[in-house]
Amino acid sequence: MLKLKKVNGENVWDILKLSVSNSQREYVASNDVSIIEAYTTITANGYAFPFGIYDDDLLVGFLMVGFDKDDHWTDAPKIATGNYNLWRLMIDEKYQNRGYGRQAVALALDFIKTYPCGKAKYCWLSYEPENTVAKRLYESFGFAETGDMDGEEIIAILRLP
Repeated sequence: MLKLKKVNGENVWDILKLSVSNSQREYVASNDVSIIEAYTTITANGYAFPFGIYDDDLLVGFLMVGFDKDDHWTDAPKIATGNYNLWRLMIDEKYQNRGYGRQAVALALDFIKTYPCGKAKYCWLSYEPENTVAKRLYESFGFAETGDMDGEEIIAILRLP
């Protein structure tokens, strides 16, 4: 059964060893960068929730949820204010094509719907325009592109209950 575990001193080194295939590296930030961004976000009065993705005790991936924006995010898209963000998602190349990505998005949305930082209208995310696999996955959950961009990435949103 798939579950999320917070990144901690016990699992962080294993999470740092996860990687995607060479063809996907342009689409996904490395986990060391993501964990650094989580730390700097938290120290700048923001919210970041980094998780390992586990199939029982087997680590298969990493995801991170954010909320709002921190004190130093000067170019944040408008949708970031007061909303949740599926900030990162990666499944290790050894465990892809087994449905883990889909299950992980569902778990992330379940976590978001607990509203750990308070109520919000939307969950948003962004992806590279060429990443058609990510686009199809997110659309299957109801995410819709807004026409806005986060840097070079397309923004898509999902209305929360």
